[in-house]
Amino acid sequence: MSFTIAIIGRPNVGKSTLFNRLVGKKLALVDDRPGVTRDRREGEGKLADLRFTIIDTAGLEQNDEGVLSERMRMQTEAAIEQADMIFFVIDARVGVTPSDRHFAQLVRRASKPILLLANKAEGKQGDTGYYEAFTLGFGDPLPVSAEHGEGLGELYDSIRAAMPEEHLREDDDIEIDEEKIFDDEEDGTELDVTKPLRIAVVGRPNAGKSTLLNRILGEDRLLTGPEAGITRDSISVETEWTLADGSLRKVKLFDTAGLRKRGNVVDKLEKLAAADALRAVRFAEVVVVLLDATIPFEKQDLTIVDLVAREGRALVIGLNKWDLVNDQVKLQELREEADRLLPQVKGMPVVPVSGLTGQGLHKFQAAIIRVHETWNRRISTGKLNRWLGAVIEKTPPPAVSGWRIKIRYMTQAKARPPHFVIFGNQLDELPTSYERFLINGMRETFELKGVPIRITKRMPKNPYEGRKRR
Repeated sequence: MSFTIAIIGRPNVGKSTLFNRLVGKKLALVDDRPGVTRDRREGEGKLADLRFTIIDTAGLEQNDEGVLSERMRMQTEAAIEQADMIFFVIDARVGVTPSDRHFAQLVRRASKPILLLANKAEGKQGDTGYYEAFTLGFGDPLPVSAEHGEGLGELYDSIRAAMPEEHLREDDDIEIDEEKIFDDEEDGTELDVTKPLRIAVVGRPNAGKSTLLNRILGEDRLLTGPEAGITRDSISVETEWTLADGSLRKVKLFDTAGLRKRGNVVDKLEKLAAADALRAVRFAEVVVVLLDATIPFEKQDLTIVDLVAREGRALVIGLNKWDLVNDQVKLQELREEADRLLPQVKGMPVVPVSGLTGQGLHKFQAAIIRVHETWNRRISTGKLNRWLGAVIEKTPPPAVSGWRIKIRYMTQAKARPPHFVIFGNQLDELPTSYERFLINGMRETFELKGVPIRITKRMPKNPYEGRKRR
């Protein structure tokens, strides 16, 4: 079964709380103040045996055109157009307001199944507002409490009754290629092109993240504007990219809130938005750190890149607003500066792009695909140890207190990111500088640029350790 439900209503009636309740996770930011949600956010909803796409929207407000509230309203109207069913939510404790009546007319013109939900109806405080809801003309309102999970059984029955049968029919079984079930040949990669590639776009406020994603999607899917900090929730959108060989690749893009220096973040809502952005980084496979090309490599940019490297994600640096710079000499200087300032991910792609004009989008997408393949790469043990033997013969590890450190061999434990294990004696005394020397050598030899590399050391157990000396 596959259908879409949009949650519509004025600000602070509990739409995001209901969204979180139906997706089973705290995906949308929730706060007591009105107007927290700005973009429309989608999630996979579940209610008993029903599976559907649920859209959380900004609160509907009457404002002049051209301001942020008007652009938020346009996003909400796009969600109404996309949906197969509408949840029109009111606050049962407040009752029906003039704004509720005004926007009820807008929802009614959509000519789609509408369920009227009187939220915050727990206890007797919502009784008056519940009875007022009958005057909106949407039939019997459903008393629910998104916060406490009350009324979901009645909501399930109402969805079943209101949705056309074709939307509730079970999907056909997916065919499986049985030859691949027992295919255990190692192909040197953990890449699975059947799954959507998860890409998070992060950066400082007003770097142009939402504008760039809108350009990639070819529509005004995400709320944008000259004001800094418009994006609050981490919004995910799915699309398909056409690769150089003509094949299609599914991708899932995450737009995130701008990350400022921690000491400058005092507002509770901004703290929640920053935490949501960090969750998107941990969930992603490739993270695009978007810089403002006119003021690149600020201290906060370096902090964000370091965070991405510590999380072990593949990295691409995007120089947005390149239409304002457009200087190839400057580009080469910025790439050299990136390697100097960020040695932990040396060789990462630094791609000029413009979300406003679309300049450089093809190279930008190609860089993401390429670094994702590198992040999934596995290197055979034989190739690793032939390289290791030549390196140690030319530059052996230094002796420590007269004892020679002996590295016997190494292997790759896993990919995503590449993680190597070296075996030998006295490895606990191996200097950090020599570890960096090995990592840089592997990065150059095996083309592991733009991804963090992990090294673990293993030593044989000393049979005499812990014994008392006679």
